[in-house]
Amino acid sequence: MALHRPSTTKRILTVDLPMLAILVFTLGPYVWMFITSVSDQSTLFTEGPSLLNATIENYIRLFRTVGFAENLLDSFIVAGGTVIVGLSLSVTAAYAFSRFNFRGKRILMLQFLLINMFPLVLLILPLFVLMRVLGLLDTHIALIIANSTVAIPFSIWMMVSYMNGIPRSLDEAAMTDGCTRMQALRRVVLPLCLPGIIATGIYIFITSWNEYLYALTLGGRNVRTITVAVQTLIGEYEVQWGLLTAGGIVGALPATVLFLLVQKRLISGLTQGAVKG
Repeated sequence: MALHRPSTTKRILTVDLPMLAILVFTLGPYVWMFITSVSDQSTLFTEGPSLLNATIENYIRLFRTVGFAENLLDSFIVAGGTVIVGLSLSVTAAYAFSRFNFRGKRILMLQFLLINMFPLVLLILPLFVLMRVLGLLDTHIALIIANSTVAIPFSIWMMVSYMNGIPRSLDEAAMTDGCTRMQALRRVVLPLCLPGIIATGIYIFITSWNEYLYALTLGGRNVRTITVAVQTLIGEYEVQWGLLTAGGIVGALPATVLFLLVQKRLISGLTQGAVKG
């Protein structure tokens, strides 16, 4: 018996058109940002954004006069440092939670989950006082530590689910062959949960890259990430829409390129963490 296939018209009305509408609604603001960023500044307010007479003047001004390259470097240092610190602590902590049974294990896991339920604004004042006492204000280390307080708890939850899917018998077999516990982690567990590590690392990077509140409070003149730099383009009496949209495009580009490069591994990592072995 042949399977019943829906008509082409019904598929277009129920699937294609709704998906197209969602796509237009999602990508519309980014398209508008790009068109505005390449529009001529002299005709932007009179004729509106247009691809006619497109120019890259706003991007040139962004790097020559605003110093956006230094802001990008600060964002890369903060995001990269947070990834290194976050993965180093979350992977080892997740291995301990996955492989060992100890008193207070469930309470600690619950506390990691509760941390993510509180808004970041509650942590700004304690972190500001702590960094001021330690003399770390307006440094990359301060922002790395602050971002790690948000990224590590959720990353531990992600990594625990990945490592729970790896049988403990593999660790035991490696240690029977002469490996220590750390060697078993490095040679057996880490290669098997590599997709999960990549997915967690991308999560930490994007979270740190887009963070604004900590960067505004704990940063300053010496360390200014792109999220804060873009905000400075909004003046009290005038908004430079060309520079502002160009900064938004440049700021979103690294995270977008990173996602496209590791898309397959990210999807496989997320699906592996969705089930428990």
